[in-house]
Amino acid sequence: MADRTTAVVWDSALLAYDMGDHPLNPVRVELTMALARELGVLDRPGVQMITPRPADDVDLTRIHRANYLDAVRHAPLDPFFQGWGLNTSDNPVFDGMHEASARICGATIAAAEAVWHGTATRAVNVAGGLHHAMSARAAGFCVYNDPAVAIARLLDQGCRRVAYVDVDVHHGDGVQDAFYDDPRVLTISLHETPLALFPGTGFADETGGPGAEGMSVNVPLPPGTNDAGWLRAFHAVVPSVLRAFAPEIIFSQCGADTHRLDPLADLNLSVDGQRAAYLALRDLADELCGGRWVSTGGGGYALVEVVPRAWTHLLAVATGEPLDPATRTPSGWRRLAAERCPQRVVPETMTDGTDPVVEPWQPGTTPDAVDRAILAARTAVFPLHGLDPQDPRD
Repeated sequence: MADRTTAVVWDSALLAYDMGDHPLNPVRVELTMALARELGVLDRPGVQMITPRPADDVDLTRIHRANYLDAVRHAPLDPFFQGWGLNTSDNPVFDGMHEASARICGATIAAAEAVWHGTATRAVNVAGGLHHAMSARAAGFCVYNDPAVAIARLLDQGCRRVAYVDVDVHHGDGVQDAFYDDPRVLTISLHETPLALFPGTGFADETGGPGAEGMSVNVPLPPGTNDAGWLRAFHAVVPSVLRAFAPEIIFSQCGADTHRLDPLADLNLSVDGQRAAYLALRDLADELCGGRWVSTGGGGYALVEVVPRAWTHLLAVATGEPLDPATRTPSGWRRLAAERCPQRVVPETMTDGTDPVVEPWQPGTTPDAVDRAILAARTAVFPLHGLDPQDPRD
């Protein structure tokens, strides 16, 4: 295996996944790559830039139905098209929708294959993470499900244990649904409670289908959860289950919409807390599977204030040394951001001024809502992995 090299999958053509006047604005991806480039992250030793090809129908139909692909191709040609979750306010159709969506999938496949075949230790596609798309339905701004398509490709190439960890504010429902009955894929999702937020799934008792009991892990968190609570939940659940599963590769979806400024959700994380999550994921990959780590972007709708900084931290963690949170954003990038989004506040540093501390979870203390969510998740799934839900050492 390559010695801690990182594949960064990028092509400006990925910006063609553009739904128009819509929260999922590709400017957030453009500004991420511009910020990472200006800070020198993409020029580090060992970084490979990969230009992806679009996924073909063989790739896509590992997850999606062929007649759904036909609908995606046809929908932009018919202004009155209905069905398949398309031509809605969440999922408006746009010219070249199939090609743009297939290219996102191809980029995530390229990232996964670079790691699986050993040409890189880690890989990132910040344009990916469209985790809500179902086998025959667009949902939640997602047309094709690139994480699921890439994981299915790995399984076809002989991977026996893939761990998917989703830290987006929304439940990773499409990926969970794709592999709910497959014991080769462990899906873990930390998200805002489905009682308060789309897609209305991801309760703790969703633990996997017959023959795959314990392979779906859900930690639904209360609105207002901050860095300390979120990191406590992560460390109380994720490392233990990953260690019990012993993955060959870790795949993470790193939506930035957990941030307190995100307009579509209600968690209260900082960029610093998100950076701490990326460091934890990297360390778990190093510990458990020789560093093999594939990561995508995902949600995130504070287009200038949050997403470019969060995902530049992700790219920095994946490519080498984490960026000092006190690093100033380059003046050239600030000008570009102001030009692209003139109504937005452009951040001057890579920090929100917080210093997240992990508070270990302890059973038996007076619980708050986060602790109750932790215990519910552990109670639902830990025994299925031979772990004690009440033992903080597990």
